[in-house]
Amino acid sequence: MTQPHAGHVTHDAAGAAAGQDSTGTTPAHIPPADLRSALSAHLGGAARAWLDQALDEAAAHPGAHGPISVWELRLAEAGRRCGPAHADAARVLILHAARADAGALTRVYFQGTADERRAVLHALPHLVPGPDALPLVEDALRTNDTRLVAAALGPYAARHLDAHQWRHAVLKCLFTGVRVDDVADLDRRAHADGELARMLADYAAERTAAGRPVPEDLHRVLALTEPGPSSPGTVHPHGKES
Repeated sequence: MTQPHAGHVTHDAAGAAAGQDSTGTTPAHIPPADLRSALSAHLGGAARAWLDQALDEAAAHPGAHGPISVWELRLAEAGRRCGPAHADAARVLILHAARADAGALTRVYFQGTADERRAVLHALPHLVPGPDALPLVEDALRTNDTRLVAAALGPYAARHLDAHQWRHAVLKCLFTGVRVDDVADLDRRAHADGELARMLADYAAERTAAGRPVPEDLHRVLALTEPGPSSPGTVHPHGKES
């Protein structure tokens, strides 16, 4: 999947700064500074003023104060204040302003709504440099919430899921109807992956034997597993083998 350049916000990315557009762009793929500019351009005056205040509060009081922090309250308000179409982006920006670490993100994820959990997953690549937050990705992949599954397979999972987990996550997308376009770094990680090719072929054979259609996305991923030359600049997979 082709991602926007890190320093550039495409028209589609700006227009869908909160949710997900037809190209699969989400807040996980857009640098926070660019995300804020794109979101601000699409919010009305009252919503923009609320977001500016929420980000200032989060930056000023990043830690928890008492049972819940100020910025966690703002996360809960984001949908109402900014609208459902922009809530993901607003929540990601609040989490970034609060400098939420893996512990804070874990608390928000397990105490939050499905929408707040999705925002946490989108925020991971911006906030957690190492694999500390992998349990959140793994939890999301165990659910049947397709929006959580899609959010879990962003750049953070592409960097940190081991090969065994990642392959099964791709199969889960095929099982549940999540678009493989939502899987970050799919081309790189699938390239020349013989084990993934075997799993896909087995799944296709099972579907065919049962008289059920084989998802078109399966053929797309299977083609990516071929061991031919990779695209220029492609880094070969380095996930830990199962």
